[in-house]
Amino acid sequence: MIPKISTLSGYLYEYQKSLANPEAFWGNIAENFYWRKKWDNVLEWDFDNYDTKWFVNGKLNITENIFEKNLFMLADQPAIIWEPNDPSEAAITITYKELFEKVCQFANVLKAQGVQKGDRVAIYMPMIPEAAVAMLACARIGAIHSVVFAGFSATSLSDRINDSQCKVVLTSDGNFRGKKNIAVKKVVDEALENCSSVEKVIVVQRTHAEVNMKAGRDLWWHEVVEGVFTDNVAEEMDAEDMLFILYTSGSTGKPKGVVHTTAGYMVYTAYSFINVFQYNKGDIFWCTADVGWITGHSYIVYGPLLAGATIIMYEGVPTYPDVDRFWEVVDKHQVTHFYTAPTAIRALMSYGIEPVNKHKLTSLKVLGSVGEPINEEAWQWYYLHVGKGNCPIVDTWWQTETGGMMMSPLAGITPTKPAYATLPLPGVQPIIVDNDGKELKGNNVEGNLCIKYPWPSMIRTTYGDHERCKNTYFSTFKGYYFTGDGVKRDADGYYRILGRVDDVINVSGHRMGTAEVENAINSHPLVIESAVVGFPHEIKGQGIYAYVVLDSASENHEVDKIRQSLLLTVSKVIGPIAKPDTIQVVTGLPKTRSGKIMRRILRKVAEKEIGSLGDTSTLLNPEVVEEIIEGAGLKVPS
Repeated sequence: MIPKISTLSGYLYEYQKSLANPEAFWGNIAENFYWRKKWDNVLEWDFDNYDTKWFVNGKLNITENIFEKNLFMLADQPAIIWEPNDPSEAAITITYKELFEKVCQFANVLKAQGVQKGDRVAIYMPMIPEAAVAMLACARIGAIHSVVFAGFSATSLSDRINDSQCKVVLTSDGNFRGKKNIAVKKVVDEALENCSSVEKVIVVQRTHAEVNMKAGRDLWWHEVVEGVFTDNVAEEMDAEDMLFILYTSGSTGKPKGVVHTTAGYMVYTAYSFINVFQYNKGDIFWCTADVGWITGHSYIVYGPLLAGATIIMYEGVPTYPDVDRFWEVVDKHQVTHFYTAPTAIRALMSYGIEPVNKHKLTSLKVLGSVGEPINEEAWQWYYLHVGKGNCPIVDTWWQTETGGMMMSPLAGITPTKPAYATLPLPGVQPIIVDNDGKELKGNNVEGNLCIKYPWPSMIRTTYGDHERCKNTYFSTFKGYYFTGDGVKRDADGYYRILGRVDDVINVSGHRMGTAEVENAINSHPLVIESAVVGFPHEIKGQGIYAYVVLDSASENHEVDKIRQSLLLTVSKVIGPIAKPDTIQVVTGLPKTRSGKIMRRILRKVAEKEIGSLGDTSTLLNPEVVEEIIEGAGLKVPS
């Protein structure tokens, strides 16, 4: 059994133990997994040249730790409950035994198509069970999966396929998403016009749309699995063999292929899942992310299934066919743990509490937040209206590069504060440094968030470019992993993430996080959402530029009066020093498909320097950018 903390004193004891002897701490946890050969050393590391290895020379397969290790106890337990986009279509329940058979069968299919250990496989699929089967089948045979969100453009897909030289692409004919029927296979076809490495494409029939099937290359999933044996012996993997590559956009240049390896990722995701969410047998866990993002990898597929959990996998969007869809699904499947993004919470807030109050939501025990710092107003709404004041909120901070949650309350154990990630998980050693790299000790300090000691699920490299990994994460502050985030540690030693470091604004010598100003703006009754950036100011050094999305009720008010009201609100909540110099009312904010605001575009507009907007391939709503540029009185670059 993976050790589970059950009290605050237990957390403090485990945390101190993890500081005193990290290798013994993680070695003890790793003993709870099945190894074909135990490791020689728990850890070897060097942050200066960046070389980190966990469970050195250990041999295992992550899928044996999901299936063979536990199947005699879990065979008939639901592993995945799939909820389709359209509620009139029946949900599907897949037990652990059924999932095991599907994974083994598709692993045999991949091998029959020439996929070998170490080959890369691109997965470009909607949120259907086959996406999880595909990931686990790759892990079973030692192939390295690269999941690409099935909303990215053909260019984005081809860039990722070419960077990792994928041999096979797994996809679907189409994708139901809200009212839309998205032609997924068509995007793949366009992408593959520029990809020479791909030999086979296997297509799931989901929408039954007519698609082009290229002879000799394209195969139907349902045809290739027919009659294939469900017996499969898992490939033996080294602890440091690659498990997957997941691409994340940088502010400049091509996307970075973040590499995670087998053993450390396995140990950390399972441990963090059980402890943060305080998961118990019989609970129903729903993470609303897509498997195309790290949240979906770690807390839909790997972490929960390693822990023997039952997960909800949802194909649709929060507002289809009605704005209460999330809450309808919670009641339908008696969800106990609900994990979503502040972006979704704020969007649902804009519809008021009536859609929430239509549903009981009495099954809920734990609420979670992921993807960005949650503002206090959204935290309170989530706590009071969704959790009815009875469910602890785990406000989790982590990154694609960290592999798993790094700071978070442990549900029902850690006393919470709205908008605070609270305390680090055992084994995580945060440090706050100033811009010169000097450690800021004690409480009531604010600076750059770094991690000074390895943790098992950390990034190992950026695929094909280790120098980029070193330069991005280990060169800014020597000897530390630099998260790129600003952080505040308060009087109680609690951590509050302030957003990216370049989202910390220095106004007349006063440092403030953009999230703090956004919290104040968002507390205004007419505001749905806002984004704040800094821009050069002749007198203050930096000024504050706010982009604000207003509620439909704002149509009854003059915009200038709303601006004045917003300035008064910010002045009241934070102080006059935090009042924005410019407030631009917009209909939407430029967001990536994972829901994060692409702030560098907003900074360029605020700075009136829009000659190059950089990589915008991950934008969900590129049309908003032109509107924002024109609204600022600038000319859209051709």
